[in-house]
Amino acid sequence: MNIVKNITLFTLLGCISLVSCKSKEKLFVAENIEFSTRQTQLMLKETGEPKGSFPRRTNAEGKIICTDKYDWTSGFFPGNLWYLYDLTGKAEWRDVADRWTAPLKSLQTFKEHHDLGFMMYCSYGNQYRLQPSEQTKQILIESARSLATRFSPLTGTIKSWNYRKAWNDSVEWFYPVIIDNMMNLELLFFASRETGDRKYYDIAVTHANTTLKNHIRPDFSSYHVVNYDTLTGAARNQATNQGYSDNSTWARGQAWGIYGFTLMYRETKDPAYLNAAMRMADWYLNHPNLPSDKIPYWDFNAGQKGYVPEIKSQARTITGTYRDVSAATVVTSALFELCKYIPNKGYYKEAVEMLHTLSSPAYRAKLGENGNFILMHSVGSIPHGAEIDVPLVYADYYFLEALSRYRDSL
Repeated sequence: MNIVKNITLFTLLGCISLVSCKSKEKLFVAENIEFSTRQTQLMLKETGEPKGSFPRRTNAEGKIICTDKYDWTSGFFPGNLWYLYDLTGKAEWRDVADRWTAPLKSLQTFKEHHDLGFMMYCSYGNQYRLQPSEQTKQILIESARSLATRFSPLTGTIKSWNYRKAWNDSVEWFYPVIIDNMMNLELLFFASRETGDRKYYDIAVTHANTTLKNHIRPDFSSYHVVNYDTLTGAARNQATNQGYSDNSTWARGQAWGIYGFTLMYRETKDPAYLNAAMRMADWYLNHPNLPSDKIPYWDFNAGQKGYVPEIKSQARTITGTYRDVSAATVVTSALFELCKYIPNKGYYKEAVEMLHTLSSPAYRAKLGENGNFILMHSVGSIPHGAEIDVPLVYADYYFLEALSRYRDSL
């Protein structure tokens, strides 16, 4: 009888503890929502009404720098506003998100680079998720049609960039494809579902399969850039553009891969994609060069023996252990989804811990500081000498997405 009473008491105390923990975490989420809304309200006071330019980062003086709509990051700030509507349910955020999304409408026919998925699905995609309409659906379908024009059956990939040279200034990239491109496939799946046209689905799957073959190393680390032969379709070389060296692992590139293959599994249920997402996540989380707080350095191999930047890369001269919060936010958001498919791997716990770390004073800005961006300490591209230890709009976007996913899990 006493044993039964003890077991019952233990169970009751456990339930009380669980309820208390969940309540504490709901308060944690609420506090982050409150801060994010207040910080973004300050940013909106500075930017004023949308004028065709979109917040991206800060300059050396800590002032906000905006870009035009053709920049690959233009869809993130409208996306932030949609997530604030998602997180608060307040019509004022829906209305301001509508106003900031509208200037991107003409991009639905843009075909100059692969980032149309970032530009349109982070903005109009979130609009459709939260405020569906036929007009928004047609804009997204037309955007997918434009993105699909960059697909080549010969290479089995969507061309990321137009012609450019590698950092050694001798290798020419006529058909460069970057790991980031995995993130743009979600737009194609949307178009396939809404139109019933299989071609968008097939392009996404073909691109992902080719990426799995040529971008992912046997240990499930990743190359940033693969350059394809325009005559044979074969992969000619594997390199980097924003990482430390061609054979290193750029932190945000690894993050794009984890997120990208997770969404591929969601859309196809192909176990090869789930395995890739899991193996890439494990490589990231268990790497000996990952700091104890799980916020990575900008490249896992920067400064190590056997990794040498090319001659024109500024990674040769810019030293320092810079963190990349943007990579951490992408991984955090991805893990909140990945844990649904592999619940026994501990990804949920890792994601919660990383979200708490990102929300700490070490990485979350003080109110009214940091150009009114939410998070600090991201890196755009050290090889270009650009956006080093600054806030970046897409770090805020994936932080808010992760916060939304965590809120939904509680």
